[in-house]
Amino acid sequence: MLKFILPLILLMKFKNEWGFIQLGLFMLGFLVNFMGGHNYTMYCLGFNLGMDYLSFILVSLSVWIISLVVLGSQKIYDNSNYSSSFLIVNILLLTALVITFSSMDYLLFYISFEASLIPTLILILGWGYQPERIQAGMYMLFYTLFLSLPLLGSLLTLYYLGGTLVIGLTELSSASAWIESIWYFSTVLAFMVKLPLYLFHLWLPKAHVEAPVAGSMVLAGVLLKLGGYGLIRVMMIFRSISLNFSWIWISVSLTGGIMISLVCLWLMDSESLMAYSSVAHMGLVLCGLIVLNWWGFTGAVVVMVGHGLCSSGLFYLANMVYERVSSRSLMVSKGLLGFMPSMGLWWFLLSISNMAAPPSLNLLGEISLIVGMISWSSITMVGIMLISFFSAAYTLYMYSLSQHGVFYSSIYSCCSGKVREYLVLTLHWIPLNMLILNSALVTM
Repeated sequence: MLKFILPLILLMKFKNEWGFIQLGLFMLGFLVNFMGGHNYTMYCLGFNLGMDYLSFILVSLSVWIISLVVLGSQKIYDNSNYSSSFLIVNILLLTALVITFSSMDYLLFYISFEASLIPTLILILGWGYQPERIQAGMYMLFYTLFLSLPLLGSLLTLYYLGGTLVIGLTELSSASAWIESIWYFSTVLAFMVKLPLYLFHLWLPKAHVEAPVAGSMVLAGVLLKLGGYGLIRVMMIFRSISLNFSWIWISVSLTGGIMISLVCLWLMDSESLMAYSSVAHMGLVLCGLIVLNWWGFTGAVVVMVGHGLCSSGLFYLANMVYERVSSRSLMVSKGLLGFMPSMGLWWFLLSISNMAAPPSLNLLGEISLIVGMISWSSITMVGIMLISFFSAAYTLYMYSLSQHGVFYSSIYSCCSGKVREYLVLTLHWIPLNMLILNSALVTM
């Protein structure tokens, strides 16, 4: 595993060479995919780091998204807005993510899981647009830290009673049902906030709206996946007691997903709308993980990858419009087909991927999730049906309101995108829609 971490540390020496860092990250992304085998149980063992198949998928996603973040943030370099510091923060964030996804020890996983919060906070506070970014950063910090302390206590208790925190060897010692329930909730809630589950989601729209494009892309692309990955890792300890409480999480996720989808239908802020739609999608991921069957688990992993690529591309599109129109409001930036005609296709392609239209990965993932949840209980069919319908409704609402109509009267010129912007969008769209041709790469 160190062979992936050492190049990242070496890249920091070239923090003033923006083009070299961009090329290095993309080369590392290709090397990760070429060097990782696809039929292994544990790979790159050493220093309590190792990759299994799930880790490999998420490490590949992390390197790819961070590479696109650096490529899409060229404006920071052009404006000399502390570009070397920006590169260091992104490389540190990627290092923390790689260690998190590769940890074979729960304590190392916890430390790197929380460490990824610090570079994200620096991105929001240092390169955010509005004065409210301080409040958004504090929201994110305290929401995640408040429920991560019980997780630390739970892990230390597991170590005290079992003598090991190695993933796969740690077992829950026998205790009363009441103690086991408290133990379970104190462990799981930290990941529910990161996912985020409905009722714990209030930090996410604030963080997305105030973050720079790099912060939004990383949050949507990778950081929300930390919650799902953590749940997969701790569910193996609490698998017996988890089945007793699965109805709670599925009820909250489906009800919350429907309510969030209705909220999306009257939102005017494009980035807020995308952030709230992430809550609805990640609620479905939680449902797939909680039912503890193969269909749900596979669907959750595929949706995590598909959502990471799709929502990251949508946030990049929203930021392109914000840079030109200086507003995130869908009413101010409507009529984009007349203002940016060549970008209308990209809005359409990423919007239909967001509503799980073929041939995107989201379609494959949601079909697996639906099969897994209906096999658990046929009543969930009603919730899934409503979430799927409203997902298509608010995505079409966002697309039609932004693209059609008469654009703002103070904007007179036609503005096409830059080659770099087309490249970033293409590199989001190709893996999102081509991976379905060989879905074995992202299914378990």
